[in-house]
Amino acid sequence: MVLSTSISSLLALSALAFLSLSARASPHPRTASNTAALKLAVRFNANGSKNIVAADRARAQVLTKDSNGGSSSIDVTNAITTYTADVGVGSPPTYYTLLVDTGSSNTWIGANKDYTKTSTSQDTGNQFYVEYGDKSYTRGEEYLDTVTLNSDLVIDKQSIGVASDSTGMDTSLNGLLGVGPVDLTEGTVTNTNQVPTVTDNLYAQGTISSEVLGVFFSPASSDDSSGELTFGGYDASKITGDINYVPITSTSPASNYWGIDQSISYGDTVMLSETAGIVDTGTTLVLIATDTFDKYKSATGGTLDETTGLLKISSDQYDQLSSLYFTTGGVTYELSPNAQIWPRSLNTAIGGSTDGIYLIVSDIGSKSGSGLDFINGYCFLERFYSVYDTTNSRVGFATTEYTYATSN
Repeated sequence: MVLSTSISSLLALSALAFLSLSARASPHPRTASNTAALKLAVRFNANGSKNIVAADRARAQVLTKDSNGGSSSIDVTNAITTYTADVGVGSPPTYYTLLVDTGSSNTWIGANKDYTKTSTSQDTGNQFYVEYGDKSYTRGEEYLDTVTLNSDLVIDKQSIGVASDSTGMDTSLNGLLGVGPVDLTEGTVTNTNQVPTVTDNLYAQGTISSEVLGVFFSPASSDDSSGELTFGGYDASKITGDINYVPITSTSPASNYWGIDQSISYGDTVMLSETAGIVDTGTTLVLIATDTFDKYKSATGGTLDETTGLLKISSDQYDQLSSLYFTTGGVTYELSPNAQIWPRSLNTAIGGSTDGIYLIVSDIGSKSGSGLDFINGYCFLERFYSVYDTTNSRVGFATTEYTYATSN
């Protein structure tokens, strides 16, 4: 079995907004305790693929194919704009710049920067191997070592992969910080069934009181592009409403990831009846099943732009654009017209024209009924705070100041 390791694209975009709350919703008051935050930095990936649609679709196809509890991965160089964390390893720590991914769960270093061993470094004798969907890979030795996320988040004897051979990593990056479900580590390290994630170990060692991760991204097109991971809970200062939770779906393969059941409507028209998909920081766009995408394309009047791979619309069509509504757990979230377009300030980064209007909703590459019929990617998550609750097997969303932003 292989692992999902990619930040296949952390760019800027899409939005959802909190619209309605029914009796089925289970809001959680805006309180949190025993939490610690890890700030994220924004980096431009000069080697990234301009065709983010191809990158996202390749990732989706790999995730869809694996229904056995593990996952596969694709190239990690596809992002235009990525959020990274500087993570210390060893004592005293050496810091490595790592991509952050909710779609994978191993943490590894060694790309473009050698591992510095200290007195806390322990070679387990095990090997790790990660195969990418495009046949690139990373492999090397497993070590246990002290990992420092910040002064409040220090982990003893965290499993890390130390790459001796890897392909596909941008030259400014040194590895990956995986914060997905622990099941995704199955089969990635020899002589080991599962590898505890950083979140697992923070909880087991008493540093945080619950296995919960809060994720915040501000749009890359905003004045203050930033991000933050909150371990042990969420940052109440980043949200404008309650956290509303939905249980992890029981439908495979979405159930192997941070998967939820959701329906999607365009205006008053139902595009996709309730079905399973995932929430994934490693996907840039909002991806929907092919038959649903065809309906969306027809409704918006968009035409496929060969250079970017995205649907392109005119100014008049933008003025007529309806909102997209995502309903999950009894709560409906609105992706406004502005949230459905690629940030125009970043058009040239994807090979588009400066005055073009491109839609961030794209074809997942398979028809509905696959068990993974949508991906709420990074563009969605820039407009909503997300919470990943391992303890209670659920995902939560809340509105932020960027939910209805018009910066795109």
